[in-house]
Amino acid sequence: MEAGKTTGLFGGAPASVRVRAPGKINVSFRVGPLREDGYHSVASVYLAVSLYEEVTATVSDEPGTIVTVNGQGSLNLPVESIPLDATNLAARAAALLADLSENSTGLLLDITKRVPVAGGMGGGSADAAATLVACDALWNSGFSRDELAKMAAELGADVPFALVGGTAVGVGVGEQLTPAISKTPLHWVLVTSGYGLSTPEVYRTLDEIRLREGTEPAAPPEIDPQILGAMRSGDARALADLLHNDLQLAALELAPGLADILKTGKDAGALAGLVSGSGPTVAFLAESEEHAEVLAGQLTDSGLNATAVHGPVYGARIVTDHIA
Repeated sequence: MEAGKTTGLFGGAPASVRVRAPGKINVSFRVGPLREDGYHSVASVYLAVSLYEEVTATVSDEPGTIVTVNGQGSLNLPVESIPLDATNLAARAAALLADLSENSTGLLLDITKRVPVAGGMGGGSADAAATLVACDALWNSGFSRDELAKMAAELGADVPFALVGGTAVGVGVGEQLTPAISKTPLHWVLVTSGYGLSTPEVYRTLDEIRLREGTEPAAPPEIDPQILGAMRSGDARALADLLHNDLQLAALELAPGLADILKTGKDAGALAGLVSGSGPTVAFLAESEEHAEVLAGQLTDSGLNATAVHGPVYGARIVTDHIA
């Protein structure tokens, strides 16, 4: 059977499906005022990058979902901190789809982590998006991508983007996506930390800083069109002057050592750097693929955990399926 093709649970159904979904960088992230629902309005430019989570969904004779997690690559991910019960975002995605599918079964979910845990790159969201695609194929549910995207939005603001990938503008709480044209690859170096930052805590800290400094925004934020123009043209130097993350201020207050990482990257020749999302992963923009590889080597030699990536890349896609 060709990869990515399934025939349903009856008459040659796959016994397992493996799906890959990317992490993301928020090239621009503006945070507006707190909404009545307790969330902040945001305006984000998402870029899917070539650091992927993989989820393998396998039919089980036992009811319910069993989750296993392993870490791969050079990022020394603290996978032991990831919950394996029903609170795991991938398990929640499977449960959501199971409630809507006529052919749902017991399930084994094996998650291979490559995106930093609690690192501001949407790794958990990528797991959830991959699980939706894998279970849809495994159970031959037949949902469209638009239908899966609606389910994804129920799971979290970053899950819809992990599903579609590429480049997109996100507004609302980040889940209202508009694809953006960005075909020329941009090259980055990611520096990961051996710890995570709680996204709610980073937002609370930002609110405290703004209250303390009297800088609370009065209206929902907007995207600077110059950013989209630079990404559309693939002009890394123009984009370097436009990178922005409102959450960086809070992340630096919670983890002051990030300032040293940002300075080290800049001193090593990065065009620009910023904290990715709620952190603590730091993303440095490079001029080319070769520059990214050199920069990653220099930062590694400095004692940092660095890896070169590029984007945009596709969203959640089936890698292989297997018939028992």
